[in-house]
Amino acid sequence: MEPADALLRARLHAVLVQRHHPKTICPSEAARSLSPQELAEIGVREWRDAMPAIRRLVFDARAAGEVEVLQRGAVVGQEVPADAIRGPIRVRRVQESKT
Repeated sequence: MEPADALLRARLHAVLVQRHHPKTICPSEAARSLSPQELAEIGVREWRDAMPAIRRLVFDARAAGEVEVLQRGAVVGQEVPADAIRGPIRVRRVQESKT
């Protein structure tokens, strides 16, 4: 894992754990929480430049069963590839099973 991915994954996780299921986040919340120094460390100038990497990490987490991706309030199924999803998305942690 690249250092940039590690930082972005940690930030995404930090934002996600602040919301309990069924609350969602916008992936840009993770990007906007990066400091100017962190942005420089990952080689981007502003938070918008980090969005493609964050979006990729969101879909990696979806593939691992860690999060759900929503569009217009509905969960986007695993069968829908990331590159087929256009426009704004929301993300939430997968509901923990009650055992």
